[in-house]
Amino acid sequence: MRKHARGLGVAAAAMLLLAACGDDGGTSGDGDGGGDRPQIALVSKGFQHQFWQAVRQGAEQAGEEFDVEVTFEGPDSESEVAQQIDMLQSAIDRGPDALGFAALDSQAATPLMEDAASREIPVIAFDSGVDSDVPLTTAATDNRAAAALAAEKMVELIGGEGEVALVVHDQTSVTGVERRDGFVEYIEENAPGVEIVDIQYGGGDHLESTNLATAIIQGNPNLAGIYGANEGSAIGVVNAVNELGMAGELVIVGFDSGQAQIDAIRNGVMAGAITQNPIAIGYETVKAAVQALDGEELPETIDTGFLWYDATNIDDEEIQAVLYE
Repeated sequence: MRKHARGLGVAAAAMLLLAACGDDGGTSGDGDGGGDRPQIALVSKGFQHQFWQAVRQGAEQAGEEFDVEVTFEGPDSESEVAQQIDMLQSAIDRGPDALGFAALDSQAATPLMEDAASREIPVIAFDSGVDSDVPLTTAATDNRAAAALAAEKMVELIGGEGEVALVVHDQTSVTGVERRDGFVEYIEENAPGVEIVDIQYGGGDHLESTNLATAIIQGNPNLAGIYGANEGSAIGVVNAVNELGMAGELVIVGFDSGQAQIDAIRNGVMAGAITQNPIAIGYETVKAAVQALDGEELPETIDTGFLWYDATNIDDEEIQAVLYE
């Protein structure tokens, strides 16, 4: 590898409890100015959601453990593909020793992946994959399997029949596509009494997702349930149901965590959600980058896991360890 070869410390699992995250108010964060330490630049899909702050925390924990400098940045929203591409180009131009990238658009960044490869910068994909052979591995949730579990829970909660709809964050990222398709495929293959009547895309934005969910509910008076495919989508669905005074009348199944979803589950507005392990995603991304710098062979994917949580298990130790507020 190009600049640094270094010994790895023992790789402990990244199941560390969240502490409060610092937020420098926008699009960047960094380590402690690491001098000659290897530099690993992470470009995420966002910065505003607690999910991404938890990913950042895991990355910084790994940075401390493996003695590397970690920078973390992301666009203002998960619909800002052009802004993310600019950030990725700037990160490559800074010449980091390794790069972590979570693609908003799995195809738009392909040329920059080739740019990174031409500069011999090892790339680790995280959260979402990219349509390129350049990334050495992808540290992510098995989103298709996780979405299938969300669909299974939805079918159970509505009694195996009725109309359901989806609010998804996008149809360009791998997470958006897999969380939609995993849910839809499960319904089509296992629930003949359930009809999917609408799928809308809100960019992961709370307000836009609220507006979309409101329109879906008003346009489908027989709707039995809605699935929100990420933190922003799920919160938007909760907001719409609350604003329409329909709490308890629709089954809401979400994805991710955050204080608003935790509150909605505790007060019964949301039935439950899939939680990823964002700390592990950040941790495993940096760990894989360090391994790449050491010349180690990496697996094609690193499964960082997922769990279903609802009012019955939200306080369990296993769940509390991976929720973020």
